[in-house]
Amino acid sequence: MHKHITFLHTSAIHIETFARLVKAIDPDVKVEHVVEEALLTDAQRVGANDPALVMRVHDAMTKAASTGAPIVVCTCSTIGGAAERTPTDRHFVPIRIDRAMADRAVALGPSILVVAALESTLGPTRELLEESANSAGVAIEIEYLVAEGAWPHFLRGDWTAYFEAVVTAVNAIAPHSVSAIVLAQASMAPAAEALSGMGIEVLSSPSLGVQSVVEQLHNRRIGLVPTC
Repeated sequence: MHKHITFLHTSAIHIETFARLVKAIDPDVKVEHVVEEALLTDAQRVGANDPALVMRVHDAMTKAASTGAPIVVCTCSTIGGAAERTPTDRHFVPIRIDRAMADRAVALGPSILVVAALESTLGPTRELLEESANSAGVAIEIEYLVAEGAWPHFLRGDWTAYFEAVVTAVNAIAPHSVSAIVLAQASMAPAAEALSGMGIEVLSSPSLGVQSVVEQLHNRRIGLVPTC
């Protein structure tokens, strides 16, 4: 399997982050990016499990693989479940960026705080954590926190205010009784450093996810059907 990854984003803000993370691990990996902002916008409106939206997510993942990437990674937590279930006929492997984060959170459990700037992200993240817990054969307890007012800052491109709103929301509830804090959206990752002094591991999906994906690219034998 050749070293080539394509990322499906719902915001162009993620392009630089994921390109940098891959390059830091293996600069020889070819990285491509596809941005489909409407998928997240519509998921907020109709729900991530809407059949028509799921088909559009599958189509976007398949299109992202059309240049030959053996792995396509969806970086949006809201549509990640649908992306990961994309039928591929073994032509590529669909991955959601937050799966490695969920596995780590479950390992740190049992009590997990999920923080999101969008309420629509909570359901898909809960389902993902429950999948990871079931696979590990452990029980978990999940608490939820929506960082009120954070998302409008994101939409305006005011990243500093966005991260500060996330940090302020977490600090306000002082969640010292939990085992791990999950920042459910990839865009929230910079807030992890500001929360690192809490004595609780704060998890974000980009670095953990990219490390896992590149390891799979290097080490895992995937039975893919040749595309040429």
